[in-house]
Formats: sequence, structure tokens, C-alpha cells
Amino acid sequence: MTNQQTNKVTAWRCVVCGYIHHGESPPEFCPVCNAPASEFEPYAKSEPDTQPVTAGKWRCLVCGYEHEGDGPPDTCPVCGVGSNRFESIPVAEATNDEKRPEVRHVVVLGGGIAGISAAESARKHMPDIKITLVTAEMQLPYYRINLTRYLAGEIEASSLPLHPEDWYKSRQIDFISGVEAKRIDLEQSEVVLENGTRISYDKLILALGAHPYVPSFPGTQFDGVTTLRNREDTDCILSAVSEGASCVIVGSGILGLETAGGIARRGGKVTLLEQSEYLMPRQLNRAAAGLLLNRLNDIGIDCHLNAKVSELIGNGHVTGVRLKSGELLPADLVVIATGVRSNTKLAVDAGLKVNHGVLVDDFLYTSNPDILAAGDVAEHRGLLYGTWSAAQSQGIIAGMNAGGAQAEFGGIPRAHTLKVLGLNLVSIGVFEPLDDTYRIVAEEKDGFYSCFVFKDNKIAGSILLGNSKSVSFVKKAIENNKDCSVLFSKQPTVDEVLKFLKDT
Repeated sequence: MTNQQTNKVTAWRCVVCGYIHHGESPPEFCPVCNAPASEFEPYAKSEPDTQPVTAGKWRCLVCGYEHEGDGPPDTCPVCGVGSNRFESIPVAEATNDEKRPEVRHVVVLGGGIAGISAAESARKHMPDIKITLVTAEMQLPYYRINLTRYLAGEIEASSLPLHPEDWYKSRQIDFISGVEAKRIDLEQSEVVLENGTRISYDKLILALGAHPYVPSFPGTQFDGVTTLRNREDTDCILSAVSEGASCVIVGSGILGLETAGGIARRGGKVTLLEQSEYLMPRQLNRAAAGLLLNRLNDIGIDCHLNAKVSELIGNGHVTGVRLKSGELLPADLVVIATGVRSNTKLAVDAGLKVNHGVLVDDFLYTSNPDILAAGDVAEHRGLLYGTWSAAQSQGIIAGMNAGGAQAEFGGIPRAHTLKVLGLNLVSIGVFEPLDDTYRIVAEEKDGFYSCFVFKDNKIAGSILLGNSKSVSFVKKAIENNKDCSVLFSKQPTVDEVLKFLKDT
């Protein structure tokens, strides 16, 4: 067998969103973020070494995954970074090879990307155990972040599912849909479903996701007022949108912007409300937000900044939105996109430690030694990521650790990708200087905007507006905390920064 055959690539990782594609070549476009094939890199599917430690252990500096062997792996099987991002673990720190309790049944609650990744990872690392996946939604698990693309008419409903039904059967994953978990019986190690069914577990993975946050202003109970979190919400919006219908979107985060763009493409007359001074203050600086505002205006979306809602007006069905300024905006449809809250009730009722999310350690274990958590429900080191790539990585690690592995989640740079408004917009890591110890290199040119933030001469974050070709190597540089000291013998230009990051 040739080396080429031995090293044949069978999986690819989208460097923009973290999606993993299985096949001998990358897809033409990422089904998650629509990035082209050029934004995919080979992804290592190698299993962690389960043989006794003979030479040492190696820790991934990006995600915390631990590898046993003579040297680090070529690429991390969890986050995909190269061998140069591994450090040797002193023998004293290495995990003892004590006999682990037998795991016969892993139960996963939640059918989002964290839950699916956890179930798939558990099966990969424990081929003979029983795995049960429970989701409250009736449909097969789907690409939740593609709902706005479905809303915009860019994809059909048939493209939404993560996997076909036989995928679960072929992996012997017992799939239970349309039923909610109501209680965790810690004493009996059982999950109690709303229909009374009790499912025993050896390890339980909470991948319960989040629910939309709806502010308390009057009128949210009217017909024609909705959120966008699931397939039913999307179909509800589609049924309400007609040519010229007045639609008000409350909130200009990623979901609000993508929803506004989708409705505009369907012919709706869209007004977008943002209570801050500029758009997407959690992801963008003022300069990038200004360019985004121009783009929204160009496609016919009316943006109101410093706009705070007083009440929704209607008589059974919503007819308008009154702002605290007194202005009344007509509305046939109101979509509230003001953020989400983690689904922590099950954990709270069970007595697990909870803050804004279910508290987890670096191994994604909760305060109970038999329960892990991943995705939007998990709070790690004070952070709720709320991103696809973080949920996927956490799901993979939780699935591994349910079987007794010691893989760590060390956190990843936050990467936000906008994909509906006809432009490429990526915000990664620190996008604005936090104090005067940070440096910034930024430039706006021909409608494109690039911004790089440095801390101690190492790249800490970036905003790229319209420059999708640079996303892959910029993201890698941020993940690797790349030292850029050589650039600062003088004040570098954006082009010089891009060339340095690409060439080195």
C-alpha cells in the first residue's frame, strides 16, 4: 500500500464554522455556512491511542484534547489544528490508567449539533454500548443555523436534516423524537420522559440547547408575534410573509439580521430595531457596523438605532410596534430576536450546579460525576459560546469522555459568520481593543473592511467584511495565538498583515 493510499483524506473541516464533511473530497459549498470548497482543510479522524502509555502524553493547546504516543498526532482529532499546537504533558500530570467503571448505556438529551456530535462520538469510541438520543422535536435533527437560509429560499426543507433516518439505525443509536425529558432521577440514574417512560443511564449527556428570550413589553401574546428557533417558527414566518407585508424585527444580532435578510428576499417590507448605537455591538466595532448598515439600506431594510420597544399594538393580531420615543411602526408580523437563554430547568430541578448555564469543568462534566453537558446549555469557565463550532467540539469531547476518556475542552475563539445578506462577514476572537495594551490595524477599501487586533504582538482577533478568501488562514492564526512581532518594526498595513499571516 502506498503512502498516498495510507494517508487518504476521508474527512474535511470547514475552517469558517467547524462543520465536518465526510468524503474523499470537500463539498462544493459548506451546508452550514455556505463557505466554498477552498475553505475546507483535511480533518484527522484518528482515534485517541488507547494502548498503555509508553512514551508520553500530548495536550492540544487549542481544545485541550490529550493524545498518548511517541509524539503528537499530525492533526488534533477534535479541533483539527496541527501537531505544532501540542505540548508535552509531564508524567506527573498524566492520567493514571486505573480501571474505569463499565459504561453500558449513554443517554443524550437534545437533537442539536451538540447532541448529535456527542452520540456519534460515543459510538465511535464505544462501539458495543447502547446509545439513546432523545429530542423534543418531531423532526429528524436538522441544521438549526440553516433555518434562515431556508427562510430566505436559498435551500429546500429537504436539505435541513443533519442525517437521514437510516444514519441513526446504521450506528445503532436509538432515536426517540417528539417527547420531552421531564425529570432526572439521580438516585436511580434514570431520565423520566413526559409520557412516563423511564430510561436508565450509566452516563447522561445534556445537550438541551437554549430557548428564545422574549422581553416583557406588552403585546407579545398577539398572533403574528413570533421568535425563530425551530422549524415550526420558520414555517410560521413563511406563512405570514407576503409581498409588501410589514415586518418588524426586534434585535439586530446575527439571528435578527439573517431573519431580516430572509424576509426581505421573500418580498416583505422589513424594519430592523437595535437598541444600541450601532448594529451587532457584541460582534462588530463601529466601522464594520457602519458598512453593514449601508448594506442593509441598499437591500431595502430600514434600520432604527437607539430604538427601544414600549409595547406591541393590536387587537388579537399585532398591528404595530410603539417605540419609547413615541413613534408607531406598522407591523403585520413581529419577530423577536433578542437572544437566548440556556435550557437549565431540568438541571436545576435535579440539583446540578447552574449559573447562566449548566456549569461544566474542562472535561465537560457537571457537578454530578455521571452527567456531562455540551452546547448552548453548558457554561464553561463563565462562557456560554452559543456557536455551532463550539457546540460541535463540546459534543465530540463529551461523547469521548462519557466512555472514560480524559479529553479536555480548553475553549476556542468565538467566530461569528453572517451568511444571508449577500456579503461575507466574519468576526473572530477579540474584535475591539480592550485597553491601551492592544494594537489595531484596520482599513476600509472599496466596500471591504479588514481589522486585526493584537495583544503582546500576538493576533487576538479580527473582523473581515467582504474578504472571504482570507478567513481560513486568519482563523488559524488566531487559534494558534500567532506571534506577529516581526510586523511591528513599523506600523504595518492591512495588506502586510494578510501577507504575513498567509505566508507564515
